Amino acid sequence: MAVTRYGADGDSIGVEAVSGGGVASLVTVDADEQRLAWVYLSRVVEGPCPALSALIARVGVVEAARAVRECDLPESLRGPTERRRDVDRAERDLELMARIGGRVITPDDPEWPQWRLLGLTQLDPARDADAAVPLVLWARGPLSLQQYTEQALAVVGARCSSGYGEQVTAELAGELAAHGWTIVSGAAFGIDGMAHRAALAVGGPTIAVLACGVDRPYPAQHERLLAEIAETGLVVSEYPPGAAALKHRFLARNRLIAALSDGVLVVEAGVRSGARNTAKWARRLGRPALAVPGPITAAASVGCHRMIRDREAILVTRVDEIHDEVGPLRLSLPAGSEAGADLAGTRRPSSRNCPSPVPDCRNRSPTRAASPSTRCARHWSPSRSPGWSGRTVRAGSAPCERGRDRRVRSECA
Repeated sequence: MAVTRYGADGDSIGVEAVSGGGVASLVTVDADEQRLAWVYLSRVVEGPCPALSALIARVGVVEAARAVRECDLPESLRGPTERRRDVDRAERDLELMARIGGRVITPDDPEWPQWRLLGLTQLDPARDADAAVPLVLWARGPLSLQQYTEQALAVVGARCSSGYGEQVTAELAGELAAHGWTIVSGAAFGIDGMAHRAALAVGGPTIAVLACGVDRPYPAQHERLLAEIAETGLVVSEYPPGAAALKHRFLARNRLIAALSDGVLVVEAGVRSGARNTAKWARRLGRPALAVPGPITAAASVGCHRMIRDREAILVTRVDEIHDEVGPLRLSLPAGSEAGADLAGTRRPSSRNCPSPVPDCRNRSPTRAASPSTRCARHWSPSRSPGWSGRTVRAGSAPCERGRDRRVRSECA
């Protein structure tokens, strides 16, 4: 086996090949070589791979990369690595990330959110193959991933959101972000996009976790939104540059949204919504899953109501209730005000413009209209809503055409 030893300067690493009770040899490994090994292995397997992570823990990343290239592997790793072990784009991947202002974050880096991801190591991968720590994380943006996930809340929900859902999201996410909480979401249509916009509108931190490479804006209509997040916040993925957004990657991505947060807040979710999957990951990680109720006639809130009824989520309606469940919230409420009552007025957001709204339903589906209970908001603006005076968030609407609606639900973002 091999034991990794770090040099005092942090730039050189010794890998000691241990046999029995003694050290057989000492091989000096350059830090650049180690980084290239991480990047190479991130392409060899598809997403989380507990078996490869275990191999790296035993022999070190450089030795693991050598074993993969030479197919000197246990049986459990030969299948998962066979297809891509001859593909080594590590140097090109790093060059591409440098061109777009991005970086790769490895478990050897100070920015690695080790504490946040620790919960994934306590889960049984035999129960769920996605229950594993990512090999590396790719990132674009100025925020430190480790620092800005110390106090974070995931806000997720329906793609085909209603005006009610978007207003609630804007109020809650905006106020949390204004008081130092990082808003984590998946940059999808509807609730996800509104959560990011609300944080940006108040100058607060936000992190978008993608199911594709960080160089590929997904959905394409959110290219401007993702560009603004990358400018002031952070866009993160465990998938290498160029990776496409595939169905199974959304399911794996959901665990990262939950793992990087203190809890998960669901605002609107259908029966089969992927937001419920994210809430499930929160529960498995021992973190609170919260849900906002909606009208009992609204199909967009059926998933939230079911989670609340089945005690899979805690009902919340105000910021102070979220605070009670996920931890300390440093609010400075006006003297004499009732805690949690119209918190939108306790701090004025910045006046900078936010990205353009998501596409209008009418332009996406000229021949089909969504049912009244699932129709997206088309022209709602938070600035016209009570308790939202002065905010600059603009809401659009997500595609609601029936075929499209079924497809995005199956992606489970």
